[in-house]
Amino acid sequence: MARTARVAQIPAIGKLDRAAGGLSRQVAQALREAVRKREVEPGDTLPSTRLLAASLGVSRGTVIDAYEQLIAEGFLEASAGAGTRVAPALTEAGQAVEPRAPQQRPAKRRLPEPAAAFAQIAREFRPLPPVPFAVSVPVGLTAPADIWRRLGNRVRAKGPGAPAGYADPLGALPLRDAIAGYVRKSRSVRCEPDQVIVTSGTQQGLFLASQVLLASRDEVWVENPAYRGVTAVLERTGHSETMVRVPVDAEGIDVDAGIRMAPHARAAFVTPSHQYPLGMPLSMARRTALLAWARANQAWIVEDDYDSELRYQGHPFPSLQGVDPDHVVYLGTFSKILFPSLRLGYAVVPDDLVDAFCGARVLMDRHPPNADQYVLAEFMAQGHLERHVRKIRNVYADYRARLIETIGALLSDDVAWVEPGDQGMHLVLWLARGIDDRKVAELAAREGVSVRPVSPMFAQRTARPGLVLGFGGFGHAQMKAAARRLAAVIDDVSTRS
Repeated sequence: MARTARVAQIPAIGKLDRAAGGLSRQVAQALREAVRKREVEPGDTLPSTRLLAASLGVSRGTVIDAYEQLIAEGFLEASAGAGTRVAPALTEAGQAVEPRAPQQRPAKRRLPEPAAAFAQIAREFRPLPPVPFAVSVPVGLTAPADIWRRLGNRVRAKGPGAPAGYADPLGALPLRDAIAGYVRKSRSVRCEPDQVIVTSGTQQGLFLASQVLLASRDEVWVENPAYRGVTAVLERTGHSETMVRVPVDAEGIDVDAGIRMAPHARAAFVTPSHQYPLGMPLSMARRTALLAWARANQAWIVEDDYDSELRYQGHPFPSLQGVDPDHVVYLGTFSKILFPSLRLGYAVVPDDLVDAFCGARVLMDRHPPNADQYVLAEFMAQGHLERHVRKIRNVYADYRARLIETIGALLSDDVAWVEPGDQGMHLVLWLARGIDDRKVAELAAREGVSVRPVSPMFAQRTARPGLVLGFGGFGHAQMKAAARRLAAVIDDVSTRS
């Protein structure tokens, strides 16, 4: 593939000795040196004679003379409409071009404590390759690409998809209006558009909630195990010591245990619709107990409504926010059900917290990017989102059932077994005690299989080995082949253990 020409920046030419005269000769020599030192690459387009003359403060004729001399020497080439460039043949013939000196790596230095911690988070959250079993890789039947593209072209052609100037930190009103209508209908959320804040996804919503709701010494409940994104946020916002990891069982977060551990916690971060990573919903008894605790202690509940749309049996529980909107901050996202690169989610907050969330949002990124907000608003208004959710629910239900069957046939129950769950787009595959899930994930990656270990999602000294297997967007044959490779890795690690 031909290299795209770039207009070279030539800092070395800026030093001309005007007292010595011969400015054209000096410009030519400076260009030769720039090429020899690889400051300018063979094939690079040079600035126009008018532009270079203006930047050097010399006449255009001086630069023209220098270019003509170098063209005669074969250093430069000129063609009509393409400008003047360094001759590509210099690389092939090796003329006048020194090999690029290898860069010296600076001595490893000790990073500041925050930098080291953030670097570790970056390593933990490095995206998995888009192969089975990475979570949420919508393709084929599960991707809205064609509809989204056509609708996006129409919306942007009308103008509002690309507005100028700063926008409302809460987000575009048409999208907030569409979100309010959607969550009222699908999740029994009680809200108005003015309570909706458009975010760049649930991760930003979690960060905003931690900033707004928690003072430095406030205790906060977090499920054990939990999404690593929420524990990392709380660790980096000064709550490592005040984060209380409340155990999860078959009914979800154990509210009684939370009350025993930290009765006066200021907030609880929970995934009641589909506990992450285990998959069970919070039972009605636990929901009632959690809301009663929040009301009695004037505490906040941050409800991450993870994967609520993708329930395959029966109907999902209504949101906690719909029962007690004064004590619940409700978070949702479109990244999973549409496509992760969209980076659009939302927070529904009580009236008296809107300004606080808005202020915290301003300090982060002022407001969300506007263009796709208008496309998504139209996508929802025309009913495409609801149709898309119905379609992928059927597709994922089939993928899930086949993956469970495949895993069961490949691995014996004393080595690995699937956590039962009836919603979402991932499964947890538990591993027998003694099997290192991080090692399994590392070795699986070498075999072209993407999985995440479960053990880092637990509090210290409570970890269990397991793997998160996403099944969204992959065909049956693709997942079956990946499952065979994964099973081989697990059997190998199990044998060595």
